Amino acid sequence: MNNFSASSKTKIRTMRMTLLFSVVLMAIKFAAYFITNSVAVLSDALESIINVTAGAFALYSIYYASQPQDTDHPYGHGKIENLSAGFEGALIFIAGISIIAEAVYASFFPPELKKLDTGLFFSGFAGLCNFIMGTYLVKKGKSFNSITMIADGKHLISDTISSIGLIVGLGIMFFTKIFWIDNVLAVIFGSVILFTGFKLVRESVTNLLDKADMEKLNHLITILNKNRREKWIDMHNLRILKYGSRLHIDAHLTLPWYDSLEDSHQEMNAVEKIVKEDLGDEIELFIHADPCPPASCPICTIVNCPQRKSAFVKKLEWTIENLQPDSKHQI
Repeated sequence: MNNFSASSKTKIRTMRMTLLFSVVLMAIKFAAYFITNSVAVLSDALESIINVTAGAFALYSIYYASQPQDTDHPYGHGKIENLSAGFEGALIFIAGISIIAEAVYASFFPPELKKLDTGLFFSGFAGLCNFIMGTYLVKKGKSFNSITMIADGKHLISDTISSIGLIVGLGIMFFTKIFWIDNVLAVIFGSVILFTGFKLVRESVTNLLDKADMEKLNHLITILNKNRREKWIDMHNLRILKYGSRLHIDAHLTLPWYDSLEDSHQEMNAVEKIVKEDLGDEIELFIHADPCPPASCPICTIVNCPQRKSAFVKKLEWTIENLQPDSKHQI
């Protein structure tokens, strides 16, 4: 990992820890199933297999995505994170179907339940651990802009919700001896898991198709408006592409036509510095400098412009609606 960035090394260490954590929890949940013989507990244990499998693939995808750019992958390897999230979603979806099928089977051939109090303790401990680790992963994933870490964290948090429902159900069965609740709980958990898997697959496909991230775009536009310099006459054709944790930003920046190439380059460097200070270093900016046409004079804020062709009318506030189109603005 010598060629990896500090953030990539941190992500890999975090995913290794998550994988080890998932293996331990899987063992605990299967122990709870063999002790209680509960279908609802089995459904929780089966999902743990998905956690481990998805965690292993997520670790590999983080490792692969951290590889530096090369001749064959000039934009890096980050797209594999979307595949990882989709793979995890598909596994979760399959697990949901399996759990519901197992619950239906148990309705006709009910197992003998036992030691539900022990099952309560095991499930409660596993649920608490999942919540802590899931919350940590989502927080880390957002800070590193990693869809894989966020997906894995959300999966663990959804597992926590299932554990809470399981604890409630086991408690009801323990005190009331109404055991058919076990199968109902399994169907409910299976349905929740199906929905979680569907959302992850949908989000993965959306990112692979490069759907615009409106939240990121609006945040970027806020930064640009706040730090806008006098010579930044206009901007258009703004795009953000996500390659795993890396962001690629494209834009056309209108600058004074009479400035030297060195002066224009300094202005573009200023844009890059401002954006990276806010959004982090894992960003590539491709800024195309456009010379200002006479039509830009009414929105140009340069006070002492030596080449002004018409009077200044008003400053154009940059918005997502007027920055995305590939055309210069004019009044």
